[in-house]
Amino acid sequence: MIKYILKRLMYILLALFVIVTVTFFLMRLAPGSPFASERNFPPQIEEKLNETYGLNNPWYIQYKDYLIDTATFNFGESMKYKARSTNDMISESFPVSLTLGIEAMLLAIGFGILIGVVSALYHNKFPDYLATSFAVLFISVPSFILAGLMQYFLAYKLDWFPISGWKGFSYSILPALAIALTHMGFIAKLTRSSMLEQNNSDYVKMARAKGIGKWTIVFRHTLRNALLPVVTYLGPLTAAVVTGSFIVEQIFAIPGLGKHFVQSITNRDYTVIMGTTVFYSIILLFAVLIVDILYSVIDPRIKLKGAKK
Repeated sequence: MIKYILKRLMYILLALFVIVTVTFFLMRLAPGSPFASERNFPPQIEEKLNETYGLNNPWYIQYKDYLIDTATFNFGESMKYKARSTNDMISESFPVSLTLGIEAMLLAIGFGILIGVVSALYHNKFPDYLATSFAVLFISVPSFILAGLMQYFLAYKLDWFPISGWKGFSYSILPALAIALTHMGFIAKLTRSSMLEQNNSDYVKMARAKGIGKWTIVFRHTLRNALLPVVTYLGPLTAAVVTGSFIVEQIFAIPGLGKHFVQSITNRDYTVIMGTTVFYSIILLFAVLIVDILYSVIDPRIKLKGAKK
């Protein structure tokens, strides 16, 4: 296990190097500058700002400085917000995005597995048709559409939840649901198909022949094996929850990291764009590593080092 983790950490460092390099050159190749929108700036002041942030240096000098800063997790000062560093913006806003993301993942995984299990147990019956219909509906409708609909009907019309803001737990329910529903549908479909496959296996038929109850078979036998496709989906789920929260945070006026990321692209704030991109990349790469390790926990037959010939 330790050897496998060390090997994967080397791959993560290589992937981060590629991400940092691609992000840097894409930012530099894009037309314009962070100060292009400041129409009142005299050319002398803009030139001074470019010199202060090193934008006048040759590209290889900028690239070297950026690699060193990234290696030390120093993402630099924001080019648009005075006296604010990218590190401070991440430390202030990421806990909000993390709270929203964890809540959305718990909703998606918990209710998705439950809906999938119920659908498989009542295969080709009304609960199965109902659960499948809702799963397909959730998958088909984008999260920002769901966010707008819930904001209008549940918050504005019925006044059950706050419309926007971040002042307590009640403010997180609607945005978490908006992010979770689409992934809930995917997990429900994965769990249903996997459960149906397990229900036709020999060991389940033997358990039924012994007179073991339906739900006992689910929790003691079939569910653990049926969770492997769900665990596979945790990596893409983490990426989708992180990136899907960008627009949802904007809709609900949540002061998360997604808000700064969207605004930094609009403002062409190089340091914030590259800093948040690297930060999100680290999270997603480690999420994939954790998912691979979970395989061996759920199914000990899976060998992390690979099967020998």
